[in-house]
Amino acid sequence: CIFPLHYIPNDLKKEALSVYTLSKKSPCKVASQKKIIRNHSEQDFAMFLSGVLVFLLGLLLFMGISSVQCKGNVRSGTPDGSEEWGYVEVRPKVHMFWWHYISPQRAGVDWPIILWLQGGPGASGVGIGNFQEVGPLDTQLQPRNTTWLQKADLLFVDSPVATGFSYVENETLIAKTDAEVVVDLLSFLKEFFKNSTLQKSPLFIVGESYGGKPASMVGLALSKAIAAGDIKVTLAGVLLGDSWISPVDFVLSWGPLLKDVSRLELVDARKVNSIALKIREQVRSGEYLQATNTWADLEGVIDSTSNRVDFYNFLLDSSADPLASTATLPKRTSRTPQRYIQYLTSKQIKGGTEISFDLSSFMNGVVRNKLKIIPSNIKWGEQSNDVFQALGNDFMKSAVDVVDELLSRGEKVTIYNGQVDLICATIGTEAWVQQL
Repeated sequence: CIFPLHYIPNDLKKEALSVYTLSKKSPCKVASQKKIIRNHSEQDFAMFLSGVLVFLLGLLLFMGISSVQCKGNVRSGTPDGSEEWGYVEVRPKVHMFWWHYISPQRAGVDWPIILWLQGGPGASGVGIGNFQEVGPLDTQLQPRNTTWLQKADLLFVDSPVATGFSYVENETLIAKTDAEVVVDLLSFLKEFFKNSTLQKSPLFIVGESYGGKPASMVGLALSKAIAAGDIKVTLAGVLLGDSWISPVDFVLSWGPLLKDVSRLELVDARKVNSIALKIREQVRSGEYLQATNTWADLEGVIDSTSNRVDFYNFLLDSSADPLASTATLPKRTSRTPQRYIQYLTSKQIKGGTEISFDLSSFMNGVVRNKLKIIPSNIKWGEQSNDVFQALGNDFMKSAVDVVDELLSRGEKVTIYNGQVDLICATIGTEAWVQQL
C-alpha cells in the first residue's frame, strides 16, 4: 500500500503523511489522526482531500478486484476480546496464521497458555486441534465440555507455513527442514509475546504426532532464547502426545506389535521387520529421503497383508472406517499427511453414530467468514501436501537428542501415548524413552 504523494500539494505532503498512515496492527487498513492541517488555503485543502479520495478509491478498487495478500502483521478478533487471530510475517512473503482463545476462567496475568502444534506435517492446528480435539467449539459450533480452555488459554498455530490458513507467496519459501520450521515458530513467538501482559503467562508447548518434533525443538530453542534474553516468556513445559520423536523405533515396533495382536501372519511379520531394518540402515547412512520413501512402501506392505489395519487404531480394519472409502485418498507415496488429516476430520459423532464430515468446507466456509482477514486466493489446507513433500528429507530423522537436551536444561517434558495407535505405537515410544 503506497500513499499517492503526487496527488498532494508539496506544502501539504508532510502533514498529509501524518493525517493518513497505514496502521501497524493492520497494514491493509488506513488509520486516521486528527488536528494536523492548519493555515492552508481552502483550495489547497480541497486538492489535498481530492488526493486522499483518489487514494482511498484506488485502494478499495485494488482490494476488490485482486487477490489481496496483506504485508506485515495483521491482527483481528472478537469485539469482547475473548478471541484474537492474525498473521505474522515470519519471513519475507511467509505468513503464519494464529488463533488465540482467552480462557473465561483466566484468573490473572499468570494464567497458562497452551501452544498447540498439529502433526502431519501439514495438518492444521487451527482446524483439527481446535475444532476436532481441544478447542472451545466443535464442528457443529456447539460448546465442547472437555475443552482445554477450561484450564488455560489456547494458542493454535498453523505450522509449518503453508499449512491450514498459513501461506507462502512462493512455493520455494516452504520450510524444507525441521530447523527452518523452528526458526519460523520462534519468529512468531517473539512477535506474539511482545504483549507485556502475556509475558507473565507460563507457556506449555503441546505437539501431537509429527508435531512433537517441532514442539521439542522449538521448546529447546525457546529455552535458549529466554536464557539469552531474546524473548520474555516463561517456558512451563513441553508435552509430547503420540509424537514422532524416533521414527526408526516406531517402524521397528510395527511387525512385532501387529503379530502379537494377530494382525500379521509370521511370514508377513518377518517381511515387515526386514523392511524396517532396511529403513534403520538408510537412516544410519544418512539416506533420509530414501528412508522416507521406504517407510511409505512399508505402510503399503502392512496395508496389503493385515487386512488393511487401521493405522490409528490397530483394533480396527480401515475397511470398516469411513476413511477407507473416501474417494479423495491420494496414493500411498503421499498418503500419510492426508491419511492423518482425513482420519481426524472424518470422525464425527452424532447421536452415538460416527458420520462423515468435511472439515475443509467448514474451514473455508463459516470459519473463513468469521475471520475476515484470510486473503481471497488462500484456501485452508490447499498446500498441506506440499508441506509434507518439502520435509521429506527430515521426516525420518530422530529428535531424541533434542528431548534429552531439554531435560538436561531442567525443562519439564511430559510424554503420553494412545494405547491403540499403530503409527506412533506405545512400544516405539517406550523404546526411545529408554534412550534418554
